[in-house]
Amino acid sequence: MTHTGMGRGWWRRTPHRNTAGGPAWRGAAAHSVVAAVLGVGVLHYVPGPPRSLAVTTPTGHARTASALRQIILPDLAVIKPTGVSPAEVGRIARALGVRKVLPLDGASMALRRHRVNVIGVNAQLFRSWTPLSTEPKQRLWNALSAGGFVASPSARHRLRLDPGASYRLIGSATVSLTFAGATPLGIGGVDLVVGARVSARLGLVHHVAALISAPGVGMAKLRREVRAAVGRKAALVTLRAQSPATTRVSATSARRPATYLQLFQESAAMYCPGLPWTVLAAIGQIESGDGANVGPSTAGALGPMQFLPSTWAGWGITAFGEKGPPNVMDPFDAVPSAAGYLCAAGGATAAGLPGAIFAYNHANWYVADVLALAKQYAPGVRLTGAGT
Repeated sequence: MTHTGMGRGWWRRTPHRNTAGGPAWRGAAAHSVVAAVLGVGVLHYVPGPPRSLAVTTPTGHARTASALRQIILPDLAVIKPTGVSPAEVGRIARALGVRKVLPLDGASMALRRHRVNVIGVNAQLFRSWTPLSTEPKQRLWNALSAGGFVASPSARHRLRLDPGASYRLIGSATVSLTFAGATPLGIGGVDLVVGARVSARLGLVHHVAALISAPGVGMAKLRREVRAAVGRKAALVTLRAQSPATTRVSATSARRPATYLQLFQESAAMYCPGLPWTVLAAIGQIESGDGANVGPSTAGALGPMQFLPSTWAGWGITAFGEKGPPNVMDPFDAVPSAAGYLCAAGGATAAGLPGAIFAYNHANWYVADVLALAKQYAPGVRLTGAGT
């Protein structure tokens, strides 16, 4: 809450701009990545709903990853043979409805005589785009920032990787890296993730792709806007998860949500029956996605749902089997707490929903933005109190 209440692929064949070892991949090697990523259609989001903000890049010095600050899910990926230029990234970011752009380095490499698809990212930025089960794993993000690598569970099994062991990645340069661990990465077709400085050492293709979050825009319009920004030579891959409008969640569900979609749905069902889960999703995106609200905001609001400390003291709860006192940075606590707050403000009724959203952030524009964005998550879900 920020107020008085609450606060995927074609890979370029030229080297990374910081690479000392020469071209990343040429000829057949580059073509193999085309086949691996686009040819068989494996670049996709796994799994979840959409989310949010300004331009971010995976370049610069890696730092120790911090606690959860944003909730972002990609809607579209751009993959370009010549790389997505800074000017194109800027045009994408200015396109109508685009809230977040994350360029990625990448290439096909060799590890233990296997071909693997590797992306290079800024760990602090990329973690917000990852699945609910991955984002909180502080140890892995710290290891990634420190120069290790992380693998998808399937890649770990296929390559027989042991945490803490060192492995040679062979591309335009050969670099030995420590395997930090395996976790769902959220993007199909990606085997390994490295940090920005390691990306430069390996010679990954610079900004070969970019993830885009624009949940408030229809996919056809978004693709037109992005196509105009990057030209005809770029490949566009739809990543937006399609949320079934008929999803039913039991108010007595004991299972731990596996995705943000489930977290929003189950929090609404369990802590505010009658509250549309799409409203929670929209608030989560807007609150933790805006540039001023990455936590703490200028008003001191914290966490994925942006609670002021004073509001959290009265409304924060521990939920979904979490241990210890309520943690404002933990989505398993923050989202149910937001549902409870909205419920107390009348969010479970048709007449009370707009007022409950207003109580969350005292601005009429905020109410309109939340209701409009909520419709994008599941157009078939009726927003009580939204005039639908």
